[in-house]
Amino acid sequence: MQRPPLVVFTDLDGTLLDHSTYSFEPARPALEALTAAGVPVVLCTSKTRAETERWRRALHNAHPFIVENGGAVFVPEGYFGPGTRYDRRDGNFGVIEFGRPYPELRRALETIRASTGLPLRGFGDMSLDEIAGRCGLTREEAALAAKREYDEPFVGADAGGLTAVIRAAGAAGLRVATGGRFHHLVGGSDKGRAVRALQALYAGLCGPVRSVGIGDSPNDESMLRAVDVPVLVRRPDGGPGDWPRLPGLIIATSAGPDGWREAVLGLLGDSA
Repeated sequence: MQRPPLVVFTDLDGTLLDHSTYSFEPARPALEALTAAGVPVVLCTSKTRAETERWRRALHNAHPFIVENGGAVFVPEGYFGPGTRYDRRDGNFGVIEFGRPYPELRRALETIRASTGLPLRGFGDMSLDEIAGRCGLTREEAALAAKREYDEPFVGADAGGLTAVIRAAGAAGLRVATGGRFHHLVGGSDKGRAVRALQALYAGLCGPVRSVGIGDSPNDESMLRAVDVPVLVRRPDGGPGDWPRLPGLIIATSAGPDGWREAVLGLLGDSA
């Protein structure tokens, strides 16, 4: 029995990209194999649109992409054919929006900081030099990371304080997602919701698809729950962390892009 067409949804930082160097070179053989097989690779990241477009160019990727922890889906013009409905159009993209506007998140973070008494600091409070230092980016790359639309990364909450932040965010109708470097204040969006929207569009274009999701952090959980084949690559410390049980979860033996290559080539071999 022939399996349905494959679509790969992937996180960037710490997954397709090395946590420290941001290199994707170890994953190149798997990327080339996916291209040869005609498998779309959909970037699903906490990065901004400006950052993600830069990585799409570096990866020669022409597929839809998901930004800021599911805040929005950007679809290249004409990708799913005429008649596809979008919330708005921006340049050569149709946009499906799930997140809350960034200014609203900034105001909410200020309120949460005041109510909890915690020294919370978001990207909107940081200079480009500080963002660059915290993320291991150049100043020019930090400027792209600062172009937030749907998600505010923040620091200043330890494990105990984070509980209070989550509670205050929930009271405001918001939630907190945890990534590799930051916590993120977001609206009603998550990666899984955005992934499901794209799965429906792919199914409308070419029939049922078999979806793979690849991540490394707790903020990838909703994405991994939304796909048929969830894959977790290891963190630089060698562990997957405290992860809930996911049906069919594959845990790569290596970290970052090495684990990404291992998992993808294994899946392609299984489907041959």
